[in-house]
Amino acid sequence: MTNGVDFDLAVERMFELLVRGDRDGTRAFGAELIRGGMTPRELLANVFWPVHEKLDQFFRNDQVTDLSYRLATRLLRQFAAQVGGALERPTTRTRSIFMTCGPCETEELGAQIAADLLESDGFRVTLAGGGIPLDELLSHAHALRPDVLCMFCSAPTDLPTVRQAIDHIRGRDALPDTQIVVGGGVFNRASGLAEEIGADLWADDPIELALVLSEEPERRMSQDQRTVGKQRKAA
Repeated sequence: MTNGVDFDLAVERMFELLVRGDRDGTRAFGAELIRGGMTPRELLANVFWPVHEKLDQFFRNDQVTDLSYRLATRLLRQFAAQVGGALERPTTRTRSIFMTCGPCETEELGAQIAADLLESDGFRVTLAGGGIPLDELLSHAHALRPDVLCMFCSAPTDLPTVRQAIDHIRGRDALPDTQIVVGGGVFNRASGLAEEIGADLWADDPIELALVLSEEPERRMSQDQRTVGKQRKAA
């Protein structure tokens, strides 16, 4: 809660407006929250991000129609971009992040919100989005040589690409200075999965992601740790 605003209630109200495709109502409610003292960062992190997660969950569980899902995700992405543009960003940003995600609309939306929040925390972010062929993703990562390769993954169908990317980088000892970080719904739902596929770090949301990246910039998963993780998963 901030300045008397209950985040949970705000998420519920925003969700209701979005699934109805109520553009005027969504715009008015967002303005109301900001007038009440909510900062752009709080709106993104504590309202828009949870709404995005709820949309993804409801869609996977067939609790919203395709139409409501599309209305909500497109409308939320529009307003998230507007709010993201209002975030304060440090003039000097150091560590670089190359970010990709799965191809569905909520994954693109989540990656966009995450990228804006990470930029406001002082990171330089290159956001590719979803549906990138693996060879192009790897080629760009090799050319860019980012400090962090971050892959958001909400659906189990996204996992093969993430696994192949990590296996390629690890197997060839490519990008030894690049941290590999994963996040998103599928990793939140499957404990130990991120470790099993060889990620250096993982996080449930962008706020936690920024925190672990700042606290553990040198952490790398060793070959022994990756082997133990795979053995644990197989057992």
